Amino acid sequence: MAVEFRVLGDLDVRVDGRTVRIGHARQQCVLAALLVEPNRVVATGQLISRVWGDEVPDGAAATLRGYLSRLRQALAGVDEVRIVRRHPGYLLAVDPDRVDLHRFRALTEQARRTGDDATAIGCLERALGLWRGEAFDGLTTPWLAAYRQTLDRQRLAAALDRNDIALRRGAHARLLPDLLDLSGRHPWDERLAAQAMLALYRCGRQADALEHFHRLRHRLAAEIGADPSPPLAQLYQQILTADAAIAPPDLPDGGEPSSTATGTARNAGAAPRQLPASPGVFAGRTVQLARLDEQLGDAGRPDGAGSPVVISSIGGGGGVGKTWLALRWAHANAGRFPDGQLYVNLRGFDPTSDPVEWPVAVRGFLEALGVEPARVPADPEAQASLYRTLVAGRRLLVVLDDARDAATVIPLLPGTPTSAVLVTSRRQLAGLVTTHGARPLPLDVLPDDEARELIVRQVGAARVAGQPDAVADILRFCGGLPLALGIVAARAVLNPDLALSSVAAELTTAVSPLDALAGDEVTTNLRVVLSRSLAALTPAAAQVFALLGLAPGPDIGRAAAASLTARTPEQLRPPLRELLDAHLVQEHVAGRYRMHDLVRSFAVERARGDPAGSRSAMRRLVDHHLHTAHAAALLLSPQRDPLTLAPAVPGVTAERLDDLAAALAWFTGEHQVLLAIIEYAAGNGLDVATGQLSWTLATYFDRQGHWHDWATVARRAVESTRRRGDRPAQAQAHRLLAGACSNLGRYAEAQRNLLAALDLFAALGDDEGRAHTHFDLSMLHDRQRQPREALPHARRSLALYERVGGPLKQAVALNAIGWYHSQLGEHHDAITYCRRALALSEQAGSAYGQANTWDSIGFAHHHLGEYEHAVDCYRQALALFTDIGDRHAEGIVLDHLGDTWAAAGRADAARDAWRRSLALYEELGHADAEAVRRKLHR
Repeated sequence: MAVEFRVLGDLDVRVDGRTVRIGHARQQCVLAALLVEPNRVVATGQLISRVWGDEVPDGAAATLRGYLSRLRQALAGVDEVRIVRRHPGYLLAVDPDRVDLHRFRALTEQARRTGDDATAIGCLERALGLWRGEAFDGLTTPWLAAYRQTLDRQRLAAALDRNDIALRRGAHARLLPDLLDLSGRHPWDERLAAQAMLALYRCGRQADALEHFHRLRHRLAAEIGADPSPPLAQLYQQILTADAAIAPPDLPDGGEPSSTATGTARNAGAAPRQLPASPGVFAGRTVQLARLDEQLGDAGRPDGAGSPVVISSIGGGGGVGKTWLALRWAHANAGRFPDGQLYVNLRGFDPTSDPVEWPVAVRGFLEALGVEPARVPADPEAQASLYRTLVAGRRLLVVLDDARDAATVIPLLPGTPTSAVLVTSRRQLAGLVTTHGARPLPLDVLPDDEARELIVRQVGAARVAGQPDAVADILRFCGGLPLALGIVAARAVLNPDLALSSVAAELTTAVSPLDALAGDEVTTNLRVVLSRSLAALTPAAAQVFALLGLAPGPDIGRAAAASLTARTPEQLRPPLRELLDAHLVQEHVAGRYRMHDLVRSFAVERARGDPAGSRSAMRRLVDHHLHTAHAAALLLSPQRDPLTLAPAVPGVTAERLDDLAAALAWFTGEHQVLLAIIEYAAGNGLDVATGQLSWTLATYFDRQGHWHDWATVARRAVESTRRRGDRPAQAQAHRLLAGACSNLGRYAEAQRNLLAALDLFAALGDDEGRAHTHFDLSMLHDRQRQPREALPHARRSLALYERVGGPLKQAVALNAIGWYHSQLGEHHDAITYCRRALALSEQAGSAYGQANTWDSIGFAHHHLGEYEHAVDCYRQALALFTDIGDRHAEGIVLDHLGDTWAAAGRADAARDAWRRSLALYEELGHADAEAVRRKLHR
C-alpha cells in the first residue's frame, strides 16, 4: 500500500489515495510530533511536552499510550509505516519521502546544491507546490506554534530563492502578483522588497517601483529609526536612472517558469482553492483571453475599485470550450485573488440530473469557507446572506460553471466589488447583463489555425506535417469544436501506427454528418465523433461506457461501478482502463470516475437502446448502495435494530467494511452519491429502497451534523412509505424526520412527526415502536430544557420496554429517567435509577449503554458535591466511548468532566478537559463547541 503523510496544510494521511481518519486534534498532534523526526526515537517526556505543553493532564502517559494504540489501528495493514516502542520513547518508522515536509526540505536542498537554474527552479516549484496552507493547520500547541514559525521561514526562504531565479529567467510579469501579495504579508523583508521593485520596473511600472521603495523607507524610519540597506538603496538609484544593468534578460519564452509556479508562494491558509485542474492541452483563444483580461481588469483590487462586482459571462454551445476557457483564465490569474477561488458546476444542462439549485451551491460555498454544518442557518435566504457576509471585502474569484439561467446565478454573487465572478452558460443570460452589468463574451468554435494548433500539440508536429490533407479533413469534420478535436486527437495518439488518413476516413465515412459543420447546436455533432471513438472499444468497454452514463450523482466509485455493470472489480478494470485511455471517462480521484456532461449525454443515449438492461443496472446500483450503507450504519451504531433487507439482485457485490473507520470513510466518500441515489429511487417507484436508504444514513448524518441532508432524505422516506401504504415503515420514517428536525431546532415539526409515529404504532399494536417514540419525545423535551415534561415519556417508555423489550432497552429508559431526575435536582433518585440501568447494560454486554449511564451517574455525583466519585464515573464513561469511537459522546463527557474539575477547584485540569472537548466538537462541527469555548475564556 502506498502511504502519504501531508502536514504542509491540515494533517492529511492517505493510503492508496484514500484518506485515513487519524482521530481528534490531540491524537493528530501525537502523529505530528513523530512525523517531524521520522525513524528517530522521540522520548516519552518530549512527546508529552509537544502534545500538551505546560498543561500536562493527570494520566498523560496513559492517555498518550491510548493515542498511539489508536494511531496503530488507523495505520494497520500499511507495511511501510510502523509505530515502535523503543526506549526511552517511540519511533515512527517510515520513508521520509512519504512525508511532504521532508520532500520539501530535500527539494530545497537539491535546488541550492545545483548550479543549473532550470533544475533549481523546477525543484523549488515542486517544493512550494507541496504547501496547501499553514503547516499543521488546525493543530495548536506551544511546540507546534514555534515549529510552524520555523517552517514558515523555510517556506519564505524557498519562495525568495525561487523568485531570484525566476527574475533571472525573465518571469517578472508572471511573478509580480505573488510578489506584491508576499510583500503585503512580509513588509519588513528587504530582499522581497527588492524583488517586487525589480518586477514592477521590468513590467513598465517604474513609478510603482519607486513608490514601493518610499513606503518601505518611511516605515523603517518611523518604526525603528533605520534606513534601507545599501543594496536596496542601490536598486532604487538604478530604477530611478533606468540603468541598463537591471533591464529584463533577453531570454526566449521557453526560459520562463510555468504559470503554475506563480501560485506556490501564496500562503493559502484557510482560503478555498476549488478550481478544477486547468486543461492539460489548450490552444488558441488568445482574443477571448485578452477580452477576459480587459473585462476583469478592475477585479480583485484591495480597495474595491471598479464597483459594482465585475462579472464576465462566457456563452456558447455545448462542447465549445466554455469551461476550458474559464479555467485557463482562472488559473493564470489566481494570484490576483489571494483569498481563494470558489467553483461550482451548476449542471444547468446535465442530461441525467436536475440542475443544481442555488441553495445547494450556497451550502457548498459555506462549507468551503469553513462554516460548520451545524451552524448553517435553516432558511436558504439566510444562508445566502451568511455567504455574502463571509466574502464581503475578500479578494475572491467565483466561477459559476454551466448556469441554466440568471435566477440561479444572482444569489451566488458576492455583495462587494473586491471579488470577480466568471459565469459559463449555454444561454446568453441577458437578465444578468441587464440587471447586474455582466460583460458577455460569446464563444464560437475555434478558427482553423487555432484548431490546427490544438491537433499539433496533442498529436505532434512531425506527424501532422507529414499528412496535411488528412489533417485538413479532420479539421473540416470537427468544425473547430474543441471537445471533438480532443477526442479525435486522443484516438490518433493511442494508435501511433495508425495513419491520420485512416482516422480521417473513419470520420468522413460515418453514417451521419457532423452537424457542427453547419454551425448548429453541437449535441448531434458529438454523436458521430463519439460513435467512432466508441467503435474502437471492445464490446465490454462499450457496454460499461453506456451504463456509467446512467449513474446519478457527481461521480461513481469503482465498487459501485462493478455492481452497476454486473462485474467484479477485477473484471471491470480492463474496460475502465480503455475508457480512461480514450478520454471518455476521467478518474478525478483515485478509484472514482466521472464523465464530461456531453460525453455522459451520449452514454445515456446508448443506454436507452436497452431500456430493460438500463432498469436492471440502476436497480443493481441502488441495491449496492443500500446493502453497503446498511452494513456501514450498523458499524456506526451497533445497538440499532437492523433492517430486514430483501436479497440484493444478482450481479451486486456490496462493499466490505471492516470497522468503524472504514464505515465512516465510506459514508463520507459516497455522501453526495447517496443523496442522488435516494432521489432516483424516490422518483422511479423504488419506495422500499427509498425508505431503507434514508434509515441507513440517519446515524452518519446525526454524528457529522449534516442535519439539512438528513431532513431531506427523511422526507423522501415519509413520502415513499405513505405511497405504498407501509404503515410500520411510515412510522419509522416519521421518527427519522423528527430526529433531523430536532437537531435543526424545528421542535414543533419534530413533535408533529413523533405524534404521527405514535398514532401509527398504536394503531398497529406495536408496543416496541410506541416505546421508542415515547423515548424520542422525552429526548425532544430534554433538548428544550423541559425535564419535567420529558420524565413521563421516559417512564411510559420503560413500562413498554419491560413488556416487550430486552434488558438493553430497559437500561436506556432507566438511564433517561435517572438523567431527568438529576435535571430536576433529585440526584439521589437519579443514582438509584442509573445503577439499575448500569446493571442491565452490563447484563446485555452493551459498552454504549454502560458509557451513557456512567456519564449520568457522574453528573448526579457532581451535583451532590461528590467530585471524586464524579471524576471516576466520567473516566469510566470516557474510556468506553473512546473504545467505541463515538467522538460526539467523548466531547460531552469531557465537557462534564471539565465542569467537575472546575467545581473542585482544579482549574488546570478543567481547562485541559474543556480543550479536549472543544477539539472534538470543532472536528465534528457541532453547535455545542461555542458553549465550551466560552468556558475556556471566562
